[in-house]
Amino acid sequence: MNRFYITTFLSFVLVMSFSPANSQSADAPKLIGEGATLQLVSDQFSFTEGPTVDKKGNIFFTDQPNDKIWKYDTDGKLTLFMEKTGRSNGLFFDKKGNLISCADEKNQLWSISPKGKVKVLLDGYQGFKFNGPNDLWIDAKGGIYFTDPYYQRDYWERKKPEIEGQKVYYLPKGKKEAFIVDGTLTQPNGIVGTPDGKYLYVADIRASKTYKYQINDDGTLTDRQLFVSQGSDGMTLDSRGNLYITGKGVTVYDPTGKKIETIAVPVGWTANLCFGGKNRDLLFITASKSVFTLQMQVKGVE
Repeated sequence: MNRFYITTFLSFVLVMSFSPANSQSADAPKLIGEGATLQLVSDQFSFTEGPTVDKKGNIFFTDQPNDKIWKYDTDGKLTLFMEKTGRSNGLFFDKKGNLISCADEKNQLWSISPKGKVKVLLDGYQGFKFNGPNDLWIDAKGGIYFTDPYYQRDYWERKKPEIEGQKVYYLPKGKKEAFIVDGTLTQPNGIVGTPDGKYLYVADIRASKTYKYQINDDGTLTDRQLFVSQGSDGMTLDSRGNLYITGKGVTVYDPTGKKIETIAVPVGWTANLCFGGKNRDLLFITASKSVFTLQMQVKGVE
């Protein structure tokens, strides 16, 4: 075996023998499938991010350093969906089946059709380039909430941001200008909203905090409350309203902010996650060079 296959084999053996649930609250309903263990799908990537699910349950995710979007279908087949993706990071499907992307090569929001045709939705704020759109969530009206932290990229010519501060924005459907919904966070990153459109969660990763907001009819946010004193990269919700936070593995909090589960992932950094599969009960985890799955007893809400 060459080095690649040896590494892959050892990773597979590690995962297959690895129980993902390190701890669980004794009185918490079970989340993980009976006897389920973390399954390594592949470790061929450079850095995986942005998993999201289409209407059929197929999962799409990015390998940002290699500028690619991959597809993991409901039969467990992994295929390349698109190259030259504008260095796509966070992804989310709109109601028409377009893949909305935080394309930070030129600090834009893209809409990618099922055939891979690109439309630029947004490329700046009041004449200035965004820091680098990172993660997003689309509400029932088709409006887009997205975070805009600043992470210096080696493919940028600029060495500092054009916009002061790192903010959270909202782009109403059909509009060509976003507006700021929170400009006070240190470094916003992960973002996800509840399916009823009432609440939005935003992680301030540098401050090690995750906040919960009330969503108003006009898209603005009010009543910001500290949800947990833990930051996150990407985030997702399940059908019980539990929030899944990433970073060092996966940490799950119930709707009251009580920690109910930790899922250890045998890599240095867990970047993002979503639910997919035919029944939306397969947790898909992007973790550095790897992607994993875990069979769950709960379903996602995307």
